[in-house]
Amino acid sequence: MNEREKLSCLRLIRSENIGPATYHRLLRHAGSAEAAIHLLPDLSRRGGGRILQPASEQDALREWEALDRFGGRLIALDEPGYPPHLREIDAAPPLISAIGSGKVLAREQTVGIVGARNSSMSGEKIASEIAGSLADAGYVIVSGLARGIDGAAHRASLKGGTVAVLAGGVDILYPPEHGPLLRSIVDQGGAVISEMPLGWKPRARDFPRRNRLISGLSLGVVLIEAARASGSLHTARFALEQNREVMAVPGSPLDPRSEGGNLLIREGAALVANASDVIETLHRGNRQLAFPRLDLREDEPVEAPLSLLDDSERGVVLSALGPVPVDPDELAVHVGLPVRKINVVLLELELSGRLERHGGGTVSLVDAR
Repeated sequence: MNEREKLSCLRLIRSENIGPATYHRLLRHAGSAEAAIHLLPDLSRRGGGRILQPASEQDALREWEALDRFGGRLIALDEPGYPPHLREIDAAPPLISAIGSGKVLAREQTVGIVGARNSSMSGEKIASEIAGSLADAGYVIVSGLARGIDGAAHRASLKGGTVAVLAGGVDILYPPEHGPLLRSIVDQGGAVISEMPLGWKPRARDFPRRNRLISGLSLGVVLIEAARASGSLHTARFALEQNREVMAVPGSPLDPRSEGGNLLIREGAALVANASDVIETLHRGNRQLAFPRLDLREDEPVEAPLSLLDDSERGVVLSALGPVPVDPDELAVHVGLPVRKINVVLLELELSGRLERHGGGTVSLVDAR
């Protein structure tokens, strides 16, 4: 990928209403980020909402140059330095910002360790022992640089290489007291990454996105102390969706911090107590790269071109949509149009802010006017 193409990728993913999933749908429709940028205003106009303009080239260049001055770099999905397991997941981040070692990001033996911020002393000791032993065995430890279990896992694996995933920009540290830890990670051959722009201050909704990357980077995720409704439990759910191994250290039923891990074990997660258990679980799964990513651009376009759609067909699809989520395949049968045309109309509505996507691939209209 040349710099021009990477700049187009950056402009597209930084455009309003475009996250990783929408980005990939646009690429399937347009064939390239540059082509998608040119189509964006017209696609959103056809959706009937506010006309979107792509992020400007000047803003994208400023972010790129500021990241370079900070000592970081952008890594695109199609570049060799992109983390191999993260590339596999559905709607992988088109670009990540990284500081630190590129070698550690390229390694395939990776394990995520997550858990409670308000962890117990014994929980942190277990996390340190597992992370340290895994690092000695050649595994990269991935975590979220949070207080408690995350911090313990990073510290114990510094010499072997560890990857911290941030919810904000790579220049926005949270929690602030982990500044020395972050510097140690970078100085000792580890890396810090984020999919958010430089200067981005994390919001509550950004932490699930970070957790999705932690599991996506890893062959498997180990949970150590987590409440039933914790972010760590969400990381485990993401791992299941991404076909990763899910492991948990059991805890006392009297400790609320153990409810999440104990629940996972009851639902079928592997019970682990040490690094040997983790390695055995990973080997038992005989996991290589779980599902190699298909390069859709090598095939014929997945979506129908705009020239094959007319306003009457858009009207038929729009009238069939409402506030109740429906499956796009069932929608196609109902209105008598090919799924490829349905997908284009749904993309137009999504870009204009009029479509909401739900679990299981269903969709609904935001404003059923």
